[in-house]
Amino acid sequence: MISASQFSLTPRQLQSLKLIADYQKNNCYSITIQELASLLGTSRTTAFEHVEGLREKGLLSAQSGRARSLSLTSKARQLLESQTAVSDYDISEPEGIPLLGRVAAGVPIEAIENIEHISLASEFGNTKDTFALKVAGDSMTGDGIFDGDFVICKHAQTAENGKIVVAIVDDENATVKRFYKEADRIRLEASNPAYEPIYTQNCTITGIVVGVMRKI
Repeated sequence: MISASQFSLTPRQLQSLKLIADYQKNNCYSITIQELASLLGTSRTTAFEHVEGLREKGLLSAQSGRARSLSLTSKARQLLESQTAVSDYDISEPEGIPLLGRVAAGVPIEAIENIEHISLASEFGNTKDTFALKVAGDSMTGDGIFDGDFVICKHAQTAENGKIVVAIVDDENATVKRFYKEADRIRLEASNPAYEPIYTQNCTITGIVVGVMRKI
């Protein structure tokens, strides 16, 4: 059984590895250094040092020049699956649906800033396929989705035309829009007429919106 002590990991390196793994699992795409820094509550330089340390120990790989290319190696996956890795540093797994940050309902923005947790299992059932994002912007008001709302999403990589989706545009930016597949491109349509559609040939769906939650 692989343990964290075999790699001489610091608690922060192990925490970083878990955050990178959880982010990939919850979003179906890789975390950026800046997003990792926000989750750790530290500087981008410090987060980069943690990542470099994990790469040197053979636990992470990345492609040069790509912001979202961090991925776990087979050794890292075995390490995180090991009960020893959890008990070494007493890392607890909070209950509830991961609240991963903000997603744009206007101009696409970087999606993730921090992780909290909300419990919606009684309303949406199995939470393993469910995540929440906080909306920033007013482009989806026609569908009753307002700035500051939480959209509840089910993980998905495909969607039917007309579905409200969370999409990654140009491998970098996340937005929530209605999805339409055209002959040679994707159209992401706002429901607020003040916003023009987003047309792209580089679009990755990460979830379908199944609910909305807001504070009153």
